Amino acid sequence: MFDVMATESIITNERVDDIPVLLTQIERMGVQKLIDKNFPTHGNWRGQSLGNVVVIWLTHILSQADHRLNQVQAWAGKRLETLKKLIGESLNELDLTDDRLEAVLRYLNCDENWYAFEEELGSNLLQVYDIKPERVRLDSTTASSYCGVNTEGLFQWGHSKDHRPDLAQVKIMLSTLDPLGMPIATEILSGEKADDPLYIPAIERVRSTLKQPGLLYIGDCKMASMGTRTHIVSGGDFYLCPLNAKQTPTEKLREYLQPVWDGKQELTTINYDYADGKTREIAEGFELKLLQKEKINEQEISWEERQLVVRSYAIAQTEEKYLRERIQKTVHALEQLKIPKRGKKKLTSFPEWELSVAEILKRYRTGGLFEIDIQTQRVEKVKRQYGERQSQIIEEVSFNLDFKINEDAVKQQVQLLGWRVYVTNETEANLSLKQAVRAYRDEYLTERGFARLKGFPLSLTPIYLQREDHITGLIRLLSIGLRVLTLLEFQVRRHLDKNQEKLAGLYAGNPQRKTARPTAEMLLAAFKEITLILIEVNNEVYTHLTTLSPLQQRILVLLGFPPTIYTQLSGQSFTPE
Repeated sequence: MFDVMATESIITNERVDDIPVLLTQIERMGVQKLIDKNFPTHGNWRGQSLGNVVVIWLTHILSQADHRLNQVQAWAGKRLETLKKLIGESLNELDLTDDRLEAVLRYLNCDENWYAFEEELGSNLLQVYDIKPERVRLDSTTASSYCGVNTEGLFQWGHSKDHRPDLAQVKIMLSTLDPLGMPIATEILSGEKADDPLYIPAIERVRSTLKQPGLLYIGDCKMASMGTRTHIVSGGDFYLCPLNAKQTPTEKLREYLQPVWDGKQELTTINYDYADGKTREIAEGFELKLLQKEKINEQEISWEERQLVVRSYAIAQTEEKYLRERIQKTVHALEQLKIPKRGKKKLTSFPEWELSVAEILKRYRTGGLFEIDIQTQRVEKVKRQYGERQSQIIEEVSFNLDFKINEDAVKQQVQLLGWRVYVTNETEANLSLKQAVRAYRDEYLTERGFARLKGFPLSLTPIYLQREDHITGLIRLLSIGLRVLTLLEFQVRRHLDKNQEKLAGLYAGNPQRKTARPTAEMLLAAFKEITLILIEVNNEVYTHLTTLSPLQQRILVLLGFPPTIYTQLSGQSFTPE
């Protein structure tokens, strides 16, 4: 009986999945060393270094799309042998308790240390991946929380980009590098702040990291304030952004477009190369030049600014569709105003009719597009004698509403749809009209980063944490995760583009479909279901790893990772603790 028991084997398994890929990528970025260098820990800190804990937690977040602190220890416990082999045999589950992770967030909350880390990380990544910075995009977003408002803290009421005005929010400003969408600088601010003043500090953070003049900063209309543009010019850089409605009122836009309507201004057609390999015409426009003069510290500076007047076909079509819909809703509402109904208030005076019509036009934003005629009718009637009441003549007043669509006004408004004015101080030789429109159109790169940060896979929202220092630390941690994703994607796409290749096998249900622009999420998903089997016999543990598929091996080649990051886990034997 004893001999039988001695030869019985115990078989367990661990899900390896994309863990080696993520750990290798984070190691190549130098995150662990830079964390340990820039965030000195307290003398009582024991176990794995702060950098190693950050690396393992980031791996969990990216692999599981879950940033919750209380999930990491159990996740690591189910993959402990895999993590020990890749991180170090001294790794213990207790290195990843939620108390330890809270301490990590408090360290990351230190502004001085974070700025030094982020600056050094950005400089290192440019060298490691041979990235030549040319364009930087600036934009902000908000993240909402149920933690409530702190009058002197980060979470405040403000304009919600999550469409949740009922929740307190924090504001996040990202400066990202084209064409990766990789963050260079991250700013976390209280949720009530306007976007306009955030751009100059963000630009200074980028300058301190890249230490390179001549960059093109791209942003939305909130970056178009004259103060921000002047600051960019004074630093030897360039800007590209649209002007807002106040900077280009309707009268000014009509003045710009009148030569176009008169046939005196030639338009340049702008096309765009889509990911599917097709080229389509997306816009048309022309440009004007003017001299800008501003003072900085009592010193006047001047520069030539190009104003790019551009009409987007898609925006013009969409806006005209909505305009027609608003006009039809206005017609319906005015018709209903004329029909008396039970329980409906009767309009008994001319001012009441005027006010009701004005409210409808305001509601649907169709003022000036209708010709309104409210007619007053007065009729005298004889009220017969009844009992002791004498007969009398009374006047009844009624109103009739006539209206029609002012087609000329509608035509004039349609002519303005889709037009927008962009400004830049970059020369035409370096940034033509077509190149400028295409560059701004790539604004989706920043929005995609925000979608990853707040949704899958970084999953910032909903924010479960309550303490603001923990939330600040978490946002900074996730911004490192965003860098991991963008660099994974960048490496594979660069190699595919260099060799004029496409990668097949990433699309579920269509393994023959190929792409030259795989996403990081698709690449990581290709490593799912890789399993490490552990067989314990006679106090010896033997390991076997799922064989890598040709697709997985190809992705490793594109990333420049050796297959040994996986194969080192297989075929080993050791004595369990």
